[in-house]
Amino acid sequence: MAGVELLLPKEYGYVVLVLVLYGLVNVWMALQVGKARRKYKVMYPIMYATADDTKDYNLFNCVQRGHQNSLEMMPTFFLLTVLGGIRHPLVSASLGLFYTFTRIFYFKGYSTGVPKNRLSIGKYNFIAIFGLMICTISLGVHLLRA
Repeated sequence: MAGVELLLPKEYGYVVLVLVLYGLVNVWMALQVGKARRKYKVMYPIMYATADDTKDYNLFNCVQRGHQNSLEMMPTFFLLTVLGGIRHPLVSASLGLFYTFTRIFYFKGYSTGVPKNRLSIGKYNFIAIFGLMICTISLGVHLLRA
């Protein structure tokens, strides 16, 4: 472990903890999809429901889509947070915490059955992604100049 401690700043621990927190939020979202499956009687392997599956297909699909979109964004979020955090651990951890917070609102808004509700506070997650991109670009430029 001493090798990793020499390479990463002490504050990188915050980056790690934020990623774990997002993982927990992702599990919570998955549990909400499971609840929606039972409530609206949408059984596996159906990914998205139709009117033939349940009269509440739109409600189920909005819950499913909120989680699916979060899964689609997760690799980008994780990669930018891990890399940007090497050079800017506190900024990256803060942006990651902000991202996680806004994704909860994104999911909750989407889950209402009105897709545009995801954009109340949820739309601000892209500010965090943009900030994490800047942190990662800063790392890349720093490495090239070293």
